[in-house]
Order: sequence, then structure tokens, then C-alpha cells
Amino acid sequence: MSVLWLVVPGAVIALVATGLALPGFAGRPLMAEYRWLLVASLLGSASALLLVTGWLLTDSRVSTADALKTGGLAGGAIIALYALWLNDRRRRSDEMRQEIELTRVRQDRERVSDERFAKAIELLGNDADQVRVGALYALAGLARSRPEYARTTIDVLCSYLRRPFTHPSYEIRPGDPDQADVEPDQPWTPEGITAADRERQVRLTAQRLIAELLPDVGATASYDLDLTEASLEYLNLSGRQLGSLTARRAKLFGMSRLNGMRVHEPALFSGAVFHGDTNLANTRFDGGLSLQNVVAGGAWLFEDATVGSFLDLRAKPPKKQTGTLSIAAGIQVKLNEHESGWATAPGQPASGA
Repeated sequence: MSVLWLVVPGAVIALVATGLALPGFAGRPLMAEYRWLLVASLLGSASALLLVTGWLLTDSRVSTADALKTGGLAGGAIIALYALWLNDRRRRSDEMRQEIELTRVRQDRERVSDERFAKAIELLGNDADQVRVGALYALAGLARSRPEYARTTIDVLCSYLRRPFTHPSYEIRPGDPDQADVEPDQPWTPEGITAADRERQVRLTAQRLIAELLPDVGATASYDLDLTEASLEYLNLSGRQLGSLTARRAKLFGMSRLNGMRVHEPALFSGAVFHGDTNLANTRFDGGLSLQNVVAGGAWLFEDATVGSFLDLRAKPPKKQTGTLSIAAGIQVKLNEHESGWATAPGQPASGA
């Protein structure tokens, strides 16, 4: 068998296969890449068979059968390389399709969440109290399932509580409204009392949901509360962690449970009115505490409460205090010039305003 009859066709086939393997050869579109590479691989395999066989036959010690066997292995290797390349392309295509699908699902979920949020906000203005309560629960459910909505949801709930509100029980027994015996009287008509009762339940739901959405002490997250001028009833934030707490000129009815909290930023109660008892036991006001011009009704519990950064006590102290408010060393404490009845921890430095 003449070696040239194997080498020359093998070389020609190799050149053709190389040309076919080049993207865009002779103006062919890239979309036909798979098909043309398959043809190029088949031609390359045939070329390898001919070239390797012809080259081995130049050695008289190699038999024709061995040369053909080795050439066949070389040709098979070309086909195997094509198969590996094709498998890799399919794998990457599947990954791209999965990523596109995940992106689409994520966008659809975000769109649905945005629509739910907007609808719940709209329903907060509904006249029916049941609808408003349902909207509050919808917002809270969205915040639990999508943590990125938690901060906005808490802000919305706080803004709802900042809406003007009063109830006849606040006038009769502000320190414990639940025990007030409400009877129709001027200016409270039976219809007005019923409407106030329904709105009262909506607001109590909002307070409860805020407390549930706030992280426990020790968590990494913390959220700010803005309850400026809000009317709050039996506020319970015990064991919760906050960024800042703003309740300037707020009106707090019934017992306020603010014990066991940790407030990292300023807690501002300037001008607030505490009608009932207030529990601040084991609370840390790391960012400072302002009780300037507060009306401190009821009994106050300070046991193991601590304040850092600053403390403003320019207000008349409550008549009954239990425990002492521990003040971090070196911070400024503002007191009324002739008023020093606040139960602060002894031995701590304080400077008058």
C-alpha cells in the first residue's frame, strides 16, 4: 500500500475540516455551528485515521493491522473530543436556561409582593374595621415572608398609629382604660362609641404586629420606631431590640411594658404623657434617653435599667419609683435646677442643665 495514497488525502481532508471548524467560514452563520462542527469532526476523524496510519506504515516494523488500529484510535479521539465539547455546551445552555427561569420567577414574585403591598396600603383606608385589620395582617405576613419589607411595614404600622385617635375610656380611666365603664354621654353618642371601639381594636392589632415584627434582643437586625404624637394603649415592647425609639408628645394609656428592651440609638419621649404604670426594668438605652417635659403618671419600675450616651430628666419625677436608673459614667445628665427626685443610681456623675 503506497503511503502517499493515505497521507495526501488525509492532509487535504484535515485542511477542509479545519476550515469548517472556523466560525463564520465562507459566510456561514454561527447558528449552524453545531452542525458544521459535527461535519468537521467527522472529517477530522477520517483525516487522523489516514495520516496516522500512513505515518506508521513508513516504519517497516509496524504491520498494516497495527497501523490501522492506531489510526482508528486517533480518529476516535477526535470524535470523543467533539462529544465532550457538545456535552459542555449543553450543560452551559441548561445552566443559562435555569438562571433565566430563576430570574423570571424572582421578578414575578417581587411583582406580586409589590402588588400585595400596594393593595394592603390601599385597604388601610377602608371604612370597614375588619378590612383594615385584614390589611394589617397582610402587611405583617408579607414582612415575615419577605424580610426586605419588614422595615417599610413597621414604618407603615407606626404611621397608622400616629393618626389622631381618642376613646371615651381614655377620659374616664386613662391609667387602665379596660376597666372604664363607658356610657353614652355628650359628646360620645352610642354610634360614636361603637366606631371608637372598632378603631381601637384595629390600633391594638397594629401595636401587637409591630411588637411581633421587631427582633428579639441579641438579634443582628434592628428597626426604628417613630410614634410621635401617637395614642398608644397598653404598649408592650418587652424583650425587643430597636434602633431608635421616637415617641415625642405621645399619649400612653394603661400600663406601658418597655422592660427588657435594648435601644441602640436615642430613645426620645420628650413631652410624652404616661397615664399608667411604666415598666423599664432590665432595659438598656445605649443611645441615650430623653424624658424632657414628660408627664410621668402611675408607678415607674427602673430595676436594672441602664442609660448610656446622654440622659435628659428635665421633668417632674413620678410619685412612685421602684429600683434605680443606672447611668453610665461620664455622660451628661440634664436635670431641672430645683428638681432632683428621679431615682438614679447613686455615685454616678451628673451635671445640671
